[in-house]
Amino acid sequence: MRGRVIVACGSGVATSQAVASKIARLLKEKDVDAEVEAVDIKSLKHHIGGASAYVSIVKDDTDWGIPVINGVSFLTGVGQDTELQNLIDALRG
Repeated sequence: MRGRVIVACGSGVATSQAVASKIARLLKEKDVDAEVEAVDIKSLKHHIGGASAYVSIVKDDTDWGIPVINGVSFLTGVGQDTELQNLIDALRG
């Protein structure tokens, strides 16, 4: 089964696209099949349905009912391995 990951930032253009691209590459390297989609935070509620996990780059306290992964780790590299494993676990869940 193919997982679906939503990555959201404030504008949905630069940061979320960069993180989504990096996550897609890292997942591919780990042989994890997933669709990774970048969106802006304002349209998140329209895209999150059916997602396996949400990678958050901006603060959002909404309970989406799916695992939330710290997207800042993919920007800075700090804690990236842990967050990548959390994402993989959510997708394999």
